[in-house]
Amino acid sequence: MSKELPIVPSPAQPSAEQQQEALTYSRVFCIREDSPPLRLLLDYLKSRGQTPLHAKMDPEALDDWAWVQITLGYSRERKPVQLACLRDRGSYKDILEKERTYFLERLSVSDDVEADLVRHYVTKSRFLVTIGYLNSDMTDEGYDFNGWILQFFQENCDGVVQVDGQGFFSPKGDLVVEMQESYE
Repeated sequence: MSKELPIVPSPAQPSAEQQQEALTYSRVFCIREDSPPLRLLLDYLKSRGQTPLHAKMDPEALDDWAWVQITLGYSRERKPVQLACLRDRGSYKDILEKERTYFLERLSVSDDVEADLVRHYVTKSRFLVTIGYLNSDMTDEGYDFNGWILQFFQENCDGVVQVDGQGFFSPKGDLVVEMQESYE
């Protein structure tokens, strides 16, 4: 005769949504031909009173103009931000094209001067820097850190900034084209 086993409820499993929190992205569509080496970004952040935390890297990698991605922390207690550089040539060209198409389609409903200027930047962009971060883990310090990264690329690479859930921003930091929805 077999022994009946008790039925023990399994512990509640977190939903897929809870297991992997969605990242929020900010972007800079840049018209300049090449992205600057990471060393210039790190030096810029340090000059703004930031202390970028990153894995130890070969000094030559920091001077490479063709970098693809890097993880930068702003606090040891918080999750780092993920930077990626998508160029109009090379392996990630298709992702850049997908992002361009998406934003140009969204911008097509606006017919004001600001939207025209943003369309120009998106259309002519040679590379796109994306910054992904967990919104739920960001502090004011993290948003400042993200802002300095965006400003670096905007100023040094002739770029226009876009932030998910907000829209496109002028070089002065004013929201010029509102977009409430996030890119998916």
